[in-house]
Amino acid sequence: MRLTKMTRIVLAALLLLAIPGVPAFAQSAAPPNSGDSFKDTSTLHAPAGARVAVIEYEDLECPACAHAFPIVQQAIAHYNIPYIRHDFPLPQHIWSFDAAVTARYIQDKINPKSAEDFRGAVFANQTAIASKEDLENFTRSYFQKHGWQMPFVMDPTGQFKREVITDRSLGERVGLSHTPSIFVVTAHHWTQVTDVSLLYQTIDTALAEAPAATKTVARRTHR
Repeated sequence: MRLTKMTRIVLAALLLLAIPGVPAFAQSAAPPNSGDSFKDTSTLHAPAGARVAVIEYEDLECPACAHAFPIVQQAIAHYNIPYIRHDFPLPQHIWSFDAAVTARYIQDKINPKSAEDFRGAVFANQTAIASKEDLENFTRSYFQKHGWQMPFVMDPTGQFKREVITDRSLGERVGLSHTPSIFVVTAHHWTQVTDVSLLYQTIDTALAEAPAATKTVARRTHR
């Protein structure tokens, strides 16, 4: 069978998409045509049983993440949908990795809600934290304010450091280049939200397009 020129072009494009490691652009983006190029998008899907979820990669030292934080949290509460956060501390940010480790300590040793509040407080005070010493002073003050005993060593076994590294490695596998990287996902489709003001609209669209599923309780997952 003789293939037309257009058929050959289409087949070549499909072959490239099938090759691991070849960048794939966002399935869709909000606003349109604003998405990034990615290496591996196999993890960008909703948890089993959920129609729609939000996946976010964030950096606690990132001003854009600080801006997005309350909007994302309010959207999750409004729609009661799962939220999957990954820490993605950027190499140029000198204290964000340590802040993520502390947030995970609070999540594990105190409770997830307190860890969420700590992240919010870090974002709110971000401009006053210019160094690791500033972060340590902020953290000590925050622990005292809440009546918690601050450990002499935050992560003696390296557990929380490994968790942050795992998250960062996952982001690198996806092919992320910046934070926040926010995705509204269903079982079979995902949209990169590059303008957080469009998050609600994007979730509405995903819910309208996703098939009905058994009602589940929203979950917050910290990888």
